[in-house]
Amino acid sequence: MSLGHVDPRPLPQARGALRTDWTRAEIAALFDRPLLDLLYEAQQVHRAHHAPNEVQLSTLLSIKTGGCPEDCGYCAQSVHAETGLKATKLMDVRAVLQAAAQARDHGSTRFCMGAAWRNPKDRDMPAIVEMVKGVRAMGMETCMTLGMLSERQAQMLADAGLDYYNHNIDTSPERYGEVISTRSFEDRLETLNHVRQSGMNVCCGGIVGMGETREDRIGFIHALATLPDHPESVPINALVPVKGTVLGDMLADTPLAKIDDIEFVRTVAVARIAMPQSMVRLSAGRESMSESTQALCFMAGANSIFTGDKLLTAPNAGDDSDAAMFAKFGLAPMAAADPAPPAGLRQGAG
Repeated sequence: MSLGHVDPRPLPQARGALRTDWTRAEIAALFDRPLLDLLYEAQQVHRAHHAPNEVQLSTLLSIKTGGCPEDCGYCAQSVHAETGLKATKLMDVRAVLQAAAQARDHGSTRFCMGAAWRNPKDRDMPAIVEMVKGVRAMGMETCMTLGMLSERQAQMLADAGLDYYNHNIDTSPERYGEVISTRSFEDRLETLNHVRQSGMNVCCGGIVGMGETREDRIGFIHALATLPDHPESVPINALVPVKGTVLGDMLADTPLAKIDDIEFVRTVAVARIAMPQSMVRLSAGRESMSESTQALCFMAGANSIFTGDKLLTAPNAGDDSDAAMFAKFGLAPMAAADPAPPAGLRQGAG
């Protein structure tokens, strides 16, 4: 007697349970599902772990722009890019805190600070620590992205009260070397380990639309979902091609210059299903998305966005347009809350 066709798709994740043993075949099967089935499951998983109509508002400030020695092919801040971007010094602590206060007044509950460094110098750490303490004192969640960290630097940031540290893996392990050559995928994982060991939460995602294949997007999600603990925050960026960068010039005027909207939505949905407790953030590239595409992303489980007119050096949608979109969709900004405990301390993590 025939047993019939065996469905290769993973079973819906048990509510409250986390998996770090996903296979690439399971991730691929999710990507291959009929779109409406995929969105339905992603929304079910989302509602099991998050408020269904609330979106976290975050603000990102470049506290040190340009002059980075890394050769990331997507980045306008690299010294290897010919974008005309002028390098700046580290911002004054008071100016950073003023920007944070303005972001809080516009509804942001998380303030993210980014510096274009390969890694911070020890002489910069006292100012960085003061920024963290000052923003934290305003009642906002704090996040920083400063490049690679030593164990000592990670512990200094944790002791200062930094809630999240962002360090993206960018793409799949296999494609990584085609995008960046000045540091390895393993270097990225080492910094993530230092962050985890210090007790901070991890913010880690990447960029799609860099000319990669679906197999690379599968590898990207698989790499995140099989970390020892899921990142508490997963930013998913759509590449903003910048003239003068390696990828910006390579992809200019080609069909690869923009990822298909539905493929982007699929990526968000798969991330939500594979990492159910993580905040999934729509990051760079949102300013070029239609409201309909963004609505699908929220249906797929995205529940965090960056607000404001600029993300580091890239344009962003802006507070007014986001407020109008939220009103149209019936979404509400997420209220400030204590940061999630690191994954290793959450019930059922591991």
